[in-house]
Amino acid sequence: MKPLLISDCDEVLLHMVKHFGVWVREAHDMDFTPDGADFANSLRHRETGVVPSRDDMWGMLGGFFPSEMHRQTLVPHAAEALARLAEQADIVILTNLTDACRTARIEQLAAFGIDHRVECNQGGKGGPVARLVAEYGASVTVFVDDLAVHHESVSRHAPGVHRLHMVSEPTLAPNVPPAGHAHARIDDWREAADWIAARFDAGAPAA
Repeated sequence: MKPLLISDCDEVLLHMVKHFGVWVREAHDMDFTPDGADFANSLRHRETGVVPSRDDMWGMLGGFFPSEMHRQTLVPHAAEALARLAEQADIVILTNLTDACRTARIEQLAAFGIDHRVECNQGGKGGPVARLVAEYGASVTVFVDDLAVHHESVSRHAPGVHRLHMVSEPTLAPNVPPAGHAHARIDDWREAADWIAARFDAGAPAA
């Protein structure tokens, strides 16, 4: 069986927060200053300084996805890294968007030359990762995500998966500590591709 790479999308393959910040200022007169912590607390109304409710925050994200996804840009070297890894592995993009956004995400990635299976998810990613590992029967799997909570989830549900923490937004990465449940933290796809390929070549599950 081929190795399996399961990768997140936003802030791993595509830049999102900086483009969301521009849009939310234009559309909602909000300043967005993400620090790697709670998303809602990073939003402030420019005039009043009021922090939106979580419902309002989710509503703004719903306004960005999928209608404003055309703003997003490709993370440097991501497409080349996936093309290289696809020569030896199956690749699945596991993105925390609603199913209604799946077609838009597939088309968005394809426009950047990334044409792989896309699965949408809500909540922790451990369960979906475990199901994908079972489906593909891969002897070795690597999971890449920018959020520590998903590495913790995967460590519980699929402990044999190698977990790589990546925060590809350079303005955000310095404020985000390495995820405690990840095996490595690499924010550049050139180095990340080498690390992932080494796991594939070794052919062994994570300890």
